[in-house]
Amino acid sequence: QAEGMPEVGKGTLTTHVLNTASGLPAAGLVVRLAQLQEPGTQWKELAQRHTDADGRCQPLLAPGQAKAGTYKLHFETAEYWQGLGHTSFYPFVEVVFIITDPAQKLHVPLLISPYSYTTYRGS
Repeated sequence: QAEGMPEVGKGTLTTHVLNTASGLPAAGLVVRLAQLQEPGTQWKELAQRHTDADGRCQPLLAPGQAKAGTYKLHFETAEYWQGLGHTSFYPFVEVVFIITDPAQKLHVPLLISPYSYTTYRGS
């Protein structure tokens, strides 16, 4: 490992989106992952996925891709609700979090309804 090189681990990043209004997984929702370019305020997009019928998608960071830093999951919720014939108070949801240990498996679920959302650090 070269001096000053960011440590790269075996960690992965996954998400799961649940429609709490119906109690069903949110399928076909666009999810994007970006990393904050330090120092500064620029975000670099790393991945884009669509949730499947189970509200899940392929890992947004594969093993070996995670580096310590600040990341953002961007969920296109308005598009999803429009597809179901609903309007949404939130045009999108962004969840910003910090990866300190690149070897960790991170799971960042999102629970959505047209007028609320909840996220937490899952396992």
